[in-house]
Amino acid sequence: QVQVAESGGGLVQAGGSLRLSCTASGLTFDRWAMGWFRQAPGKEREGVSCISGSGGSTAYADSVKGRFTISRDNAKNTVYLQMNSLKPEDTAMSYCAALGLVCSGTASITRLADRGYRGQGPQVTVSS
Repeated sequence: QVQVAESGGGLVQAGGSLRLSCTASGLTFDRWAMGWFRQAPGKEREGVSCISGSGGSTAYADSVKGRFTISRDNAKNTVYLQMNSLKPEDTAMSYCAALGLVCSGTASITRLADRGYRGQGPQVTVSS
């Protein structure tokens, strides 16, 4: 049984940082691209970032490029999302997902997450 579990959300002031962690079990972790997507109240889901199984390829939404960094530690079955220079518009439920063999870009993240495995999502709240 595949399980995906996130941690690290919370409340932070604008300009601050948070690091989200996501651990997946029940799958061959280094063969799965992993990604993060988010959903703010009243808005559609947005693919934020994804990373290949080896960690050698990453993709970012324009809205977070230069501020967020995705990484993974395959020895720990864990993927991270370091979020810096946070803005109030980053406030959202943030979900980790095991996407499959390939993530071709952030536009595909939510579609792949629906077919793969996802966690319950920590809340990220950025105050102004």
